[in-house]
Amino acid sequence: MALWSGRFSGDTNQDVAAFTESISFDKRLYKYDIMGSKAHSAMLAEQGIIPAETAVKIADELDQIERRIDAGNFTFSMALEDIHMHIESELIKVLGDEGARVHTARSRNDQVALDIRLYLRDQVEIIAHAIRDFQQAIVQVADCHAEVYLPGLTHLQHAQPVLWAHHLLAYVEMLQRDIDRLNDCRKRINVMPLGSGAIAGTTLPIDRDFVRRRLCFESMTRNSMDAVADRDFICELLSDLAIFAMHVSRFSEDLILWCSQEFNFIELGDAFCTGSSLMPQKKNPDIAELSRGKTGRIYGDLMTILTICKGLPLTYNRDLQEDKEPVFDALDTVTMILKVFPPMIASITVRKERMAAAASDPALMATDVAEMLVRRGVPFRHAHHRVGAFVKWCKEHGKALNEVTLDEMKQTIPEADAEFLTLFSPQDSIAAREVFGATGPQQVRRQIDFWKKNLTISE
Repeated sequence: MALWSGRFSGDTNQDVAAFTESISFDKRLYKYDIMGSKAHSAMLAEQGIIPAETAVKIADELDQIERRIDAGNFTFSMALEDIHMHIESELIKVLGDEGARVHTARSRNDQVALDIRLYLRDQVEIIAHAIRDFQQAIVQVADCHAEVYLPGLTHLQHAQPVLWAHHLLAYVEMLQRDIDRLNDCRKRINVMPLGSGAIAGTTLPIDRDFVRRRLCFESMTRNSMDAVADRDFICELLSDLAIFAMHVSRFSEDLILWCSQEFNFIELGDAFCTGSSLMPQKKNPDIAELSRGKTGRIYGDLMTILTICKGLPLTYNRDLQEDKEPVFDALDTVTMILKVFPPMIASITVRKERMAAAASDPALMATDVAEMLVRRGVPFRHAHHRVGAFVKWCKEHGKALNEVTLDEMKQTIPEADAEFLTLFSPQDSIAAREVFGATGPQQVRRQIDFWKKNLTISE
């Protein structure tokens, strides 16, 4: 029998019960539901609303229930709808009237808001820590290959030579912003809603701050209607996870390109690739491809919660039961990505000769020629035009930029002298870029050392 069945004269239709149940997915909240109920019953006893000995019995039995669920010895039933009713029903079964006191001065509306906040508060810390592991894996690879260079791309075309470590560290920066966003989101999650009741609070003399302190919340909600209706923190978290997934997807795309025969810059370890059921020679970067694909799934989870919330009048509506599956799905997907990516990154074999050959096209140093003109006093826009004309001349005459004579260069760059003919080394081009944040070797080494220190990576 449902705990709310007093108002009703018949049993719930079985199809309706199947349609409305959430125990199939919200049972993962059991530890947090038990944690909240223990704090709530302790407060009720502290306030003299229930006997102190009743609160002790409730807490002891909640511990027993938690151990049974941990061990897989607890029976879940669709008829009891959700994790809250399962735990409360078990309390009542064992403790009778004393167990029935646990729901005094609360509603499932503020109870579920509490549970999901407790759960997500922990999940944010777990995810943020796993992203740090991801960062560490990237930094370690960058550190081991700090002298390797390749062509940097814009519009997927060769642009300028850069250190591969510089390219990798770009993702470390992105991941740090992901961690910062998650930590900032945690501030909005870490607000205690219990005591708001169904909508209007309670007439009983509860002490909400007691519960807040017991559960280590930084603050508590100031409006009971907002407290039970708010899912902003879930929208924000899913947005943060979607941005993280976007960064993973971009990294995945780079890995996929670098693994292709056309690039052939790296090879992933066999443990992180799969083969073809038809073509024996294939070695496919499926982890990167699936991560790229799962990004769309996480975007879908975000759009689900935004769509659920967009038309709801205050306060609680049953639509909000649908908030859990998308957030659970996004968290599970991100967790799996973060399990496989660090070891996959560590498995990379680098083909530095292939990278260097691709970065040795003298056309990649065209900007160096323009900046030499700037150092000789030519306005940059004029310098850009002259070097563009020089590139065009070389193309028309079938010559690489480093194959021309000084007289030939002077046809389009009158200011050129012998020094201009030395500007087509990718190593020299990289070495000349020692502006803070640039790809110069000293700058990249400083950035690697910075991240090793901040991520506490030992030598």
